[in-house]
Amino acid sequence: MGNEARNVETLKAAYKKWHDTKGGSVDHWMGLIADDVRFGSLARGAEPVAFATTYTNKQALKSYFDGLLGSWEMLHYATDEYIAQGESVVMRGSTAWRNKTTGKVFSTPKVDYWRFRDGAVVEYFEYYDTAGVMTAATL
Repeated sequence: MGNEARNVETLKAAYKKWHDTKGGSVDHWMGLIADDVRFGSLARGAEPVAFATTYTNKQALKSYFDGLLGSWEMLHYATDEYIAQGESVVMRGSTAWRNKTTGKVFSTPKVDYWRFRDGAVVEYFEYYDTAGVMTAATL
């Protein structure tokens, strides 16, 4: 199995755990990530989702998961397609979450970009409906 196929299989297994545990597989994700990861989110740290920002190391990235799972309840996370080239993988899917404060549900198409180095994630960026997440997080 080449790197492209191995990276896709790694992500397929991780996304399945993420969906099946409704976000309870943070330790699994953290085990895939390199210490010097570059992580970004389309929201770029805007309130009320300040946790969805840029991180430049694995230790700080734990704040993303703490903020996400502290504020939101996952309803589903579906993956529809993976596109791999070299060390990069793009996942296209959809997800839905309920805000724990407002009770509002947020559903969006989702695209995640991943780049691997020696089997570890060194770069990630997520794309989703930022207006929808802001509306769901606001009273």
